Amino acid sequence: MQTLKAGDFAPHFSLLDQNEQPVSLSDFKGKKVLVYFYPKALTPGCTTQACGLRDSKTALEKQNVVILGISPDSPKKLANFVEKKALNFTLLSDEDHQVAEQFGVWGEKKFMGRTYDGIHRISFLIDEQGKIEKVFEKFKTGEHHQVVLDYLSQK
Repeated sequence: MQTLKAGDFAPHFSLLDQNEQPVSLSDFKGKKVLVYFYPKALTPGCTTQACGLRDSKTALEKQNVVILGISPDSPKKLANFVEKKALNFTLLSDEDHQVAEQFGVWGEKKFMGRTYDGIHRISFLIDEQGKIEKVFEKFKTGEHHQVVLDYLSQK
């Protein structure tokens, strides 16, 4: 697993959102985009992370940041996640994990003595020109939104 780094250009992608509409990274030219990868909708850690971003959306928008969450869940499951947790940002379905692989966040994981392939919880702040400005790798799910806001406020 070779994760993209700050300074790399983000891969161009187009995925279906929770409404089964195609969304491309290029749709957000002129804005910063927080692309956050998470393992599975409606699980405790992923819900905590998503709700923190939901509650911070206005503060992120003031910094010209759009939120895109990406997981291997189906659009239907993502729609359920958005509805149940009143999420106010776009979730994208990467069922074949092609985009996760391009960003270098799909790879071997260990959980409860089991080894398997899955998405690593990593976020990328992509600048207005499509270049990765910052990679967020080490954070607690409940603090992810604050880590991003703290980084943005230091600039």
